[in-house]
Amino acid sequence: MTDIFDILGPVMIGPSSSHTAGAVRIGLIGRTLLEGEPKHAKIGLFGSFAETGRGHGTDRAIVAGLLGFQPDFEGIPRSFEIAGERGLEFEFYTAYLRDAHPNTALLDIVSFDGETLSMTAASTGGGRIRVEKIDGIDVSFTGEENTLIVRHRDVRGRVADIAGVISATGINIADMSLCRAARGGDALEVIETDQRVPSSVREKIEGLDGILRVSYCEKKA
Repeated sequence: MTDIFDILGPVMIGPSSSHTAGAVRIGLIGRTLLEGEPKHAKIGLFGSFAETGRGHGTDRAIVAGLLGFQPDFEGIPRSFEIAGERGLEFEFYTAYLRDAHPNTALLDIVSFDGETLSMTAASTGGGRIRVEKIDGIDVSFTGEENTLIVRHRDVRGRVADIAGVISATGINIADMSLCRAARGGDALEVIETDQRVPSSVREKIEGLDGILRVSYCEKKA
């Protein structure tokens, strides 16, 4: 079945769903995973993002997302000015990647609280995005579902502990994937759920041994 979203595209400030709306969502999910107000962002643009992004407003769109704005925010063209007012410093560079989607951005973000996030994401069309790497670990999720991102030590039983906390609350796990850079190092678990995950559940997960960080993207109604 064709989704009406696929026909009409996202509600947005143009000119391009992939170069503008998708770029806003990349910045926005970066801000969400950072879990803090961004202070500095180093942003790499690859492929079409680098070649035509400025004309399509990709640079201003990513900054708008980092500021917390949605794709339909009328002030996207003024995002650089707003960033200056909020104290967000940013810089752009041309990224060179192998076998990457042509609309790919690399974000290295630091919050005012000192939290850091490195993220690679692609705008896949129609305003949709796919996150492909977090802090050097390969992942694959869109943020279109309720999504928990749990960083933890790669030790036996940790995945079962996390799943147990979630299932004990009646939340159904729709999809789960474990990603790690190396055996026994740090791991990153991506969990998509049918129901929203309350802060109380996230706090229980954070209280487990070996948990480094818990981030959450909530599905928009």
